[in-house]
Amino acid sequence: MKVGFACQDITPKAGTHKIGWLRDIIIKRIADPLYARVAYFDNGRHHAVLIQLDTLCIRWTTTQAIRQLLNERYGIAGSHVLVAATHNHAGPAVANVGDVKRDDAYCDWLIAKVADAVGEAIARSCDAELGFGRCFEFRLSHNRRTALKNGLSVTHAPGFGHPAASHIEGPIDPEVAVLAARGRDGACLGLLLNFACHPTHHGGDDYASGGYPAALAEELAQRGCPHTLFFNGACGNISPGNPYLGINCDAKEIGRRLAEDAAAIMDKLEYSEQDTIRAVNVTIEVPVRRLTQKELRGLTPGAQRFIDPAIYERLMPALAERLRAMPYQPLQLQGIRVGELCMVGIPAEIFTEYGLQIKELAWPQNTIVISHANGMVGYVPTREAFKRGGYETTLGTSRLAPRAGDIIAKEAAEIVKCLRDWEL
Repeated sequence: MKVGFACQDITPKAGTHKIGWLRDIIIKRIADPLYARVAYFDNGRHHAVLIQLDTLCIRWTTTQAIRQLLNERYGIAGSHVLVAATHNHAGPAVANVGDVKRDDAYCDWLIAKVADAVGEAIARSCDAELGFGRCFEFRLSHNRRTALKNGLSVTHAPGFGHPAASHIEGPIDPEVAVLAARGRDGACLGLLLNFACHPTHHGGDDYASGGYPAALAEELAQRGCPHTLFFNGACGNISPGNPYLGINCDAKEIGRRLAEDAAAIMDKLEYSEQDTIRAVNVTIEVPVRRLTQKELRGLTPGAQRFIDPAIYERLMPALAERLRAMPYQPLQLQGIRVGELCMVGIPAEIFTEYGLQIKELAWPQNTIVISHANGMVGYVPTREAFKRGGYETTLGTSRLAPRAGDIIAKEAAEIVKCLRDWEL
């Protein structure tokens, strides 16, 4: 199999609008560059292109535009192209979120930069061996939902400072998974790393930054890995650090520790020649929420409007009209198998319980879940979380019905089975 990596700088200019904190913020300073990173795989019969963007999300229409351009320019089938955002909270306005309006000029420029990066990856591709490995990391993330003794939950603060605090509502996914490629000379070409955790650093200030995924790539570059693509796992209810243990990690610290994990994995990797490339794309329709007046006013038990309740009030009329006109939300689930690893792309901020469920259902197939991929339909909490409330279940960034996550997880697991059992 031939493998190639490349990247393009997609750092927004000062003066660009920023998304990640609901309110409109103008970028005034650049903490570190943002990138579009690409991995290209070619077995002589099929191609697969994996694209990582240092952005909050990726719209379905932007995904379609990227796929179409890559097909026109390089002959790559759109079904074999996965585009995922790291969920970086300190990047440019690539979508309408809260009070922030999409920057169409930036999005057009981004699409062109992605296509250039893919071209570079193709040009650099060479014969390679692949290796997959994993470890577990418990220091860098926490489930941010605190269950209360009154049957509700609260997201973020006050957490265990709440007088009714009881326990952490759910798990984390501690798995750090790595797919690495090396050339025939044994030199590292690049790697993909999957870990579930929100990149929220610099979210509320006026800096642009790639967050801990960018710090990870920089740290690994210093260790001899020239290209690192970070794909976020099922991180809908997972935030950085561990306040329960007094651990508050900045972006560089998380990047450094994940790089240490990746280096330890690579030291033990067994590489081999692998030629499997398969892709499955399935479009499903999931039910949206049935609206009540209490939901529209943010008055349901456990409702938690983040940053500024007035932002939600401004969004409700248009959101209510949209959901009433469209009782089902179409979304695309994508599965790509490269070698012995199956990757499932989900266009949502899906809760970590579902990521764990998908991997359990897929076992013994090596599987990673990639969130914020090929679109964005908002938060997908568990049914139990909907009963308890909290930020992620509050109408606004949550638009799908409580049973949507069960539907998505079941279909995602079926995609993995298809990729595993598919006989060419």
